[in-house]
Amino acid sequence: MALRLFIEFNHILLLSCLTIHCLLGTAVFWIVIQHLRYRRRGLENETRILAFALPPDEVLPHVLVQLPTFNEGKLICRVAESVGKLEWPRNRLHVQFLDDSTDDSAAHGERAVKTLQEAGIDARLLHRENRAGFKAGALAEGLLWSKDEFVAILDADYLPRPDFLTACMRPLLQDPNLALVQARCDYLNADDNLLTYAQQRILDAHFAVEQAARSWTGQVMPFNGTCGVWRRAAIDAAGGWHGDTLAEDLDLSYRVQMLGWHTMFLSSVAVGGELPKSFKTWRLQQFRWTKGFAEVGRKLLRQVWGSRLSLVQKLVSTVHLGSGLLGPLFAVTLTSAALDFAIGPGPTWSVVALFALAALEGAILGPMALILTGQLLTRGATLRSELPKLPIVMGLQLYVGLANLGGAVEALFGHDTAFERTPKGNTESDPANSKHDRYAQGREP
Repeated sequence: MALRLFIEFNHILLLSCLTIHCLLGTAVFWIVIQHLRYRRRGLENETRILAFALPPDEVLPHVLVQLPTFNEGKLICRVAESVGKLEWPRNRLHVQFLDDSTDDSAAHGERAVKTLQEAGIDARLLHRENRAGFKAGALAEGLLWSKDEFVAILDADYLPRPDFLTACMRPLLQDPNLALVQARCDYLNADDNLLTYAQQRILDAHFAVEQAARSWTGQVMPFNGTCGVWRRAAIDAAGGWHGDTLAEDLDLSYRVQMLGWHTMFLSSVAVGGELPKSFKTWRLQQFRWTKGFAEVGRKLLRQVWGSRLSLVQKLVSTVHLGSGLLGPLFAVTLTSAALDFAIGPGPTWSVVALFALAALEGAILGPMALILTGQLLTRGATLRSELPKLPIVMGLQLYVGLANLGGAVEALFGHDTAFERTPKGNTESDPANSKHDRYAQGREP
C-alpha cells in the first residue's frame, strides 16, 4: 500500500515538474511577443525622452560615478579616460575608484585619480583591505563618502560614450519616481573567436530583448550591475546594497521596485564592454550569475507576494526569479523520472508529451526566438548570416546552463560562495584606430 502511494505521488510530482518546465518555456515566448508588440511604441517613447532639453549647467544635479575594481590593472586607466570625457559639468561630476585589489592595481587607480583631478574632476581612490560584502560592500562603502543625488555605476571593462550621462539623466530628471535608468550592455570583442561570437548572441537575448520588454511593459526590470544610473534616494529607501547574494544588482533592483519605484531601459544607449575569451572564464562567470540569481529568488520570492506590486507583476516576477531555481527543479525532475520509469507506470503519453514540449520550448524554440529577435532587430542581421552558426550558439548555451545547475542547487541549500571576479582580457589601451576608441567616441553601432 505504501509503495503504491509513493508511486502515485512520484508520478504526480513528475507531471508537476514537467508542467513547470513548460510554463518557464512559455514565459520565454511571452517575452518575445511582448517585445515585438511594444517595440515601436517603446522606441518612440525613448526617442521623445532623449530629446528632452537638459537644464542649464549651473542647476544640473551632482552625479557620482562609482567604478568598483578588483585586480583590474591598466583597465582602470582606460575606463578613467572614458569617464573623463563624460559630458557633464566638471564641478558637478564626482568619481570614486572602489578598489579591493590584492595586486598593484591600486597604483593604477592612484594615477587615474590624479589624471582626473588635473582635468578638474573630483576623484578619489577608496582602497579596502577587507573585501567584506565584495562588490556590494565596496559600493555601499563608497556611498558613505558621498551625498550626491545620482549614482552611475560602471565596471572597469566598460567604456561609456561621452553622452552616456546626459542620456541616462534625462529620464531621471523628468520622472521623480524613476529609480534606475539602465543602458544596454554592448561588446567590443564579439568577433574575437567563436566563444565571444556566441556570448554576444546569448547576452543580446537578455540585454536587447528581455530587458526592453520588461521596461516597456512595466514589469520588474533588473539592474545589470553596470552601465546604469541610480537615484540615491531609491537605494537608501530599499536599505542600500546587500552582500548576502552573488547578484547584488538583481537583489537591489527587486527591493527598490517592490517599494513602488520604477525603472527604465534605454535600448539606443549602448555601452561597450569586454566578453570573456576563454571557456573556463565564461563558465566561471555564468556559475556566479546562475547561483546569484537563485540566491535572490530564495531570498525575495516570499517578499514579492507581500509587496505592493500588481498581481501581474507578482506572477511575472515569480516566473523570473523562479527560473533561477531551475537547477533544483531539474534535479527533482530527473530523480522523479528515473523512479517513475523504474518502479512506476513508465513513459505514459502525458509524461512524454510534457517532456517533449518542455524540451522543445526551453531548449530549442524559446532560445532560438530570443537570439534571432536580438540579432535581427537590434543588430540588423539577416537569417542568412545567423542560421549557420545558430546551432553552435544554442549548443554552448545549453551546455553551460546544464554545467552550472549546481550553482542553483548550492543556493537552494544556502551554501556560500566567494565572489570571484571575471578575469578580463588584454588591459593595454588600444591604438587610436581600434574598435575600443571608435566605440568610446560614438562611431561604433
